[in-house]
Amino acid sequence: RLRSAEGMSLAEFLYPALQAYDFLHLHQHHGCRIQLGGHDQMGNIMSGYELVTKMTGTDVFGITVPLITSTTGDKLGKTAGNAVWLNRDKTSPFELYQFFVRQQDNVVEKYLKLFTFLPLEEIAHIMEMHAKEPEKWGPQKRLAAEVTKLVHGREGLESAKRCTKALYYSSVEALEEMSDQELQELFRQATSAELMLEPGMTVLDLCRKANAIPDGPSGYRKITDGGVSINGNRVTNPETVLILGQHILKNGVSLLRVGKKNYYIIKWLQL
Repeated sequence: RLRSAEGMSLAEFLYPALQAYDFLHLHQHHGCRIQLGGHDQMGNIMSGYELVTKMTGTDVFGITVPLITSTTGDKLGKTAGNAVWLNRDKTSPFELYQFFVRQQDNVVEKYLKLFTFLPLEEIAHIMEMHAKEPEKWGPQKRLAAEVTKLVHGREGLESAKRCTKALYYSSVEALEEMSDQELQELFRQATSAELMLEPGMTVLDLCRKANAIPDGPSGYRKITDGGVSINGNRVTNPETVLILGQHILKNGVSLLRVGKKNYYIIKWLQL
């Protein structure tokens, strides 16, 4: 590598030494004797093992585990930019659930064995049923449910299911049950706005106050052409007056969508 045209960065060159020193520090200050990592970390873990044993004379250990890869063989992790996090702030229960429910058939059995505590006999039965009814995506749904429940608890799993119903099945009931946190997690790029409901307020008024459509005829046409929906229902009459329970949900929220991907979370004040 050093003789190649690309060379090697200083950070990459020093990485094994720095990771080895991390192990030494953790051992001396916290009694750490085991370092766990993917099998691609074998060299770095060995560097730490050699440093700690030479410096302290203590037996320490390294454990490597097979890497989890995507269907294309790419590593899953921070470096690859496709990491799935246990921290809800980084990966919400909904995102975690959807990651596993989208797994392909050729990896789902392996993931059921790796990431769940289901008995092997039950996993075998799940795969047998899947062979008969592949359109139901049974193994993927079970995998997603088990992992989400393990990481975020039963409430996290229920949250993931509410978000799934709201986004993919346009369930008004699910939207009404969602908390502010769930709405923000589900629509991370959505614009939030707080509005006062005025007597006779129309769909056109809502869109303009939320800055969701341009002023003038083009914004009006955006609605009449079917480009606007409220709580999953398309609205084509700009003069439609907003109705509580239909356009405004019981939890005081409206989910406005303009186009395919532009979401606006409207929180109504003093209903």
